[in-house]
Amino acid sequence: MNTDFSGNAQAMSLVGFSAVATITLLLCVMTGPDRDDLDEFYTGYSSLSPMRNGLAIAGDYISAATVLGTGGVIALFGYDGIVLAMSTALSLMLLMFLLAEPLRNAGRFTMGDALTRRMPGRAVRIAACAVTLAALVPLMLVQLAGTGQLMAFILGFSGESLQTGCIIGVGALMISYAAIGGMKGTALIQILKIVMLLGSGMVVAILILNRFDWDPGALFAAAAQNSGVGSAFLSSGLQFAGGPSPDLDMITAQLTVVLGGGVLPHVTMRMYTASSARQVRRSMSWAVSGVALFVLVITVVGFGATALIGRELIAQVDPQGNTAYLLGSQAAFGADVSSAETFLFTTVTTAVFLTLLASVAGMILACANSLAHDVFAARVQEMSPRREMTVARLSALAVGVPAILLATQVQHRSLQWLVTLSFCLGASAIAPALVYSLFWRRYTRTGLLSTLIGGSLAVLVLMPGTNLVSGSPVSAFPEADFNWFPFTTTGLLSIPLGFACGWLGTIASGRRKSEEQRHQYEAVEGWILAGAVRRDD
Repeated sequence: MNTDFSGNAQAMSLVGFSAVATITLLLCVMTGPDRDDLDEFYTGYSSLSPMRNGLAIAGDYISAATVLGTGGVIALFGYDGIVLAMSTALSLMLLMFLLAEPLRNAGRFTMGDALTRRMPGRAVRIAACAVTLAALVPLMLVQLAGTGQLMAFILGFSGESLQTGCIIGVGALMISYAAIGGMKGTALIQILKIVMLLGSGMVVAILILNRFDWDPGALFAAAAQNSGVGSAFLSSGLQFAGGPSPDLDMITAQLTVVLGGGVLPHVTMRMYTASSARQVRRSMSWAVSGVALFVLVITVVGFGATALIGRELIAQVDPQGNTAYLLGSQAAFGADVSSAETFLFTTVTTAVFLTLLASVAGMILACANSLAHDVFAARVQEMSPRREMTVARLSALAVGVPAILLATQVQHRSLQWLVTLSFCLGASAIAPALVYSLFWRRYTRTGLLSTLIGGSLAVLVLMPGTNLVSGSPVSAFPEADFNWFPFTTTGLLSIPLGFACGWLGTIASGRRKSEEQRHQYEAVEGWILAGAVRRDD
């Protein structure tokens, strides 16, 4: 099959990209805060309905790395990809049932607010901001670098200068979304993105199922036959077959996704936009439903790509399989493509492009909010709302510009390890800190700092030794081999270490500090667990 797109499809995609960029920027200008009100900038006055807020949460959660990366894993490794997609949905369900309401009750604008509800202190806020940046900047790099590659793949150009120009132009647009639109503006972009992504994806999935007479079994069998690995495509372990402990590696990777995906700061910041505990429950129901539907869609499209194109050709176009979702969408139309099908494919490519825009905009906003509110505003007594909003907008620029410059330097390397780094930091530092802070009465400030710092250091020390960084043809540095920790994630050691650091730090604080924290926790327990009162200071 020819994997190049027709000139008509390329022209329509370029028009679609330009239209989406213009419309979304206009939306941000129209809905952005028009006065110096922190609640409007940080939460949009909690004015979104549960359905719209839920769609915004799903939009933040389904990043371009999820669409392209998970789609590629499904197309290349079959069963292992399905497990990864299901782990992604399970992570959001875990957030919904365990942390969503306490987070909404404890926090106001940022993760630092939630952590300092019972343990006030500038050190906690700075640590929370540092972990927020460490977890989200790698994801930004992956998606900014993917912007140039996606545009080159769809529009058919190969010049490095053009790809770099795409990264810079799109990056500037993303910074504008965060700085101008605030929480409400980025929420509307996320809603538009998730509607387009699910709508176009469902139509493609229907077309693929129609090619196989609406029989999912026939689709799976054809994918296995065309995968080149036979029945192994429908069995676990294919993705991790080259490692010394494939079963353990797979379990650890899925555990990292389940624990780390839902607690990343750009997702949890949406909890603070709900006006009540009931609203956050209803919002999360919409979000989980949207993500579950997306898992079904991407499973059908990923298997369809392998069944209709072949695993070898998908890997030939991109060894990571990041183009599988687009190739599967193209293959669903068959050899003769009508004008309507070209328009539909344009909708698919535009939805993926909008996913890139919206995902990074949400991450920049989360980092900017944390910098402005947790670092600068906490340092200056009685900082005025006008000044804090100005600092937040400048922070978006301060985060976005270095991310753009770094993305232009790493765009031609395998960046899967950066995605894994973000999830590992979420699972090893953020998840233990949130669980302990929200539910453990004797948890101390020393324990909290030990969790954030110890969990993060464990990930940063172990990650360079994984096989995603070196030691394999698809690693970030295939020419080198310093692979001393032969797993794809650090979760096997870093997750237990993150929880252990929090426990040891609390024990080391002494019984008196633990008792003090128990009394402080009891004073806010009603706010955190039941939402009896929501304090705004």
